[in-house]
Amino acid sequence: MAWYLVEITYVQEKMPEVRPRHREFLRNLAGQGRVVVAGPLGDGSGGITLYQADDEAHLKETIDQDPYFLEGVVAERTIREFKPVIGAWVPDAS
Repeated sequence: MAWYLVEITYVQEKMPEVRPRHREFLRNLAGQGRVVVAGPLGDGSGGITLYQADDEAHLKETIDQDPYFLEGVVAERTIREFKPVIGAWVPDAS
């Protein structure tokens, strides 16, 4: 399993209507242990989510099912692999 940091930029006028479905989608993934943290940026322009997935292809299959993606709220999306080494939720690797 790998970790991925996904940042999206919103299409502002579409976001409020779709937000409840998007959050339910993320809650379900969090319940499966696939989302560690998710939330909007302070300026309201977009959001960041930290996912765990088998690989990037698996991640893309998953996030392509997000209501924000399906309903045109995502103006831009970046995906970067992330290698956590320190944090309360990170297993001790020493």
